[in-house]
Amino acid sequence: MSTFSALLLKRMKLAEECADDDDAKISISELRKAVLEELKMHNSFVQEWGSDLAKESSVNSATVKYTEFLLATASGKVEGVKGPGKLATPFEKTKVAAYTLGAMTPCMRLYAYLGKELEALLDLHEGSHPYRKWIENYSSEGFQASAVQTEDLLDKLSVSLTGEELDIIEKLYHQAMKLEIDFFSAQPVVQPTVVPLTKEHNPAEDRLMLFSDFDLTCTVVDSSAILAEIAIVTAPKSDQIQPENKLARMSSADLRNTWGLLSRQYTEEFEECIESIMPPEKVDKFKYEDLRKALEQLSDFEKRANDRVIESGVLKGLNHEDIKRAGERLILQDGCTTFFQKVVKNVNLNANVHVLSYCWCGDLIRSAFSSGDLLELNIHSNEFTFIESISTGEIDKKGLIIQRCDLGISVAYGVNMVF
Repeated sequence: MSTFSALLLKRMKLAEECADDDDAKISISELRKAVLEELKMHNSFVQEWGSDLAKESSVNSATVKYTEFLLATASGKVEGVKGPGKLATPFEKTKVAAYTLGAMTPCMRLYAYLGKELEALLDLHEGSHPYRKWIENYSSEGFQASAVQTEDLLDKLSVSLTGEELDIIEKLYHQAMKLEIDFFSAQPVVQPTVVPLTKEHNPAEDRLMLFSDFDLTCTVVDSSAILAEIAIVTAPKSDQIQPENKLARMSSADLRNTWGLLSRQYTEEFEECIESIMPPEKVDKFKYEDLRKALEQLSDFEKRANDRVIESGVLKGLNHEDIKRAGERLILQDGCTTFFQKVVKNVNLNANVHVLSYCWCGDLIRSAFSSGDLLELNIHSNEFTFIESISTGEIDKKGLIIQRCDLGISVAYGVNMVF
C-alpha cells in the first residue's frame, strides 16, 4: 500500500473519531473499510494490466495536488479551522469530520457517475475489455449505494453547521471535484486511438472518419467577422473616386452600417429559428427524422441569410490575396493544429478528416490550416466567386449533404449550417 493510502486511511480514522454520534462513527468506519477494499482492488487491477507499481516512480502534478488536498483537509488544515490536536469541543471535531467528507464525496459521486456512463457505452459481455472489472465495480449497485450513503452522511454531519461553515464545505466540494477532473485530464492516452475506450483500430480494415466544425471550434473568433473586417478596411472612403474598370464598392462607412444591420438581423432570426426547432417538452428518445428536419430548417435559414449578404453587395471587391493572408494569420484554438497534425500524419490511423463550416469562403479556411501543413483536410464550405482575384460578391453555396459512410452509419451535415 502506498504512503498516501496509509495516510488517507489514518485521516479517515481521525474523522471517525471526530464524529459526534455512533451512527456517524459507524458510517465513516464502513466507508474507511470500503476505501481499503477499493485500494486492494486497484492493486489487483494493476497486476492484471501488467504494471509494476514498484517501478512506477514518477507522479504527475495533478495527482500530487489532489492527494495533498485530501490529506490536508482530513488533517483539519482548512482555513478558519483549528488543527486536530487543538479541537476543544465535540462540535469542533464534528466540523472536521464534515469537512473531510466534503472533500471525499465528489470522488465517490464522480466515480459512480463515470461507472454508469461507461457501462452504458460499452458492451461488457462481448470480448475481454481490459477495463471490464473496473467499470463493473463502479457501475455496480453496491458502489452506487455507497456514493449515496456518503452523501447522506455528509448531509447529516452538516445539519448543525452555520451558513459560513456550509460555505466552507461547498468550497471544499468544488475544489475536490476540480482536482478530480484535473487528475483525469492529466492522464496520458497511450493507446493508438483518437477517441478513448473504442475498439482497437485496425488501419488495414478500418478508416477513421473525423468531422469537425470550424468557426469557434477551431477558431477563436467567427470567420465571418474576419471577412467583414477585410471588406471594411479595404473599402474606399466616401470621398474617393473609384476607377471605372473596377467593381463598384460601397464606402467603408456604408459597409460598416450595412454589416451592423445584417449582423443584428441574423442574430434575431437565428434565435427565432432555434426556438422554433427546439421541442417544447423533453424528448425521451432520439429520432433521426426529427433531427433531419431540424437541420433542414437550420440550413434553409442560413441560405436565406446568405442571400441577404449577396444582395447587399458587402462581399464585393475583396482581394483573394487579402483573404489568404487573413487566413494565415487567423488564430486557432490551443491544440487545434497539433491535434489535426497528429491525426493526418499518423499512417497507423488511416484517417480521413472533414472540416465543416457555414463560412462564406473556403479559401480562408484552407489558408488557416496551410501554416500547419494540413493540406490533407477536406474542407466543406461555401466559396467566393472571383474575377481576376477580386470577389464579385456572389457566393457559391454548398447545400445539405447526406453521406453514407463505409461503416454503415448515416452522417448528415450541411455546410450552410451551424454546428
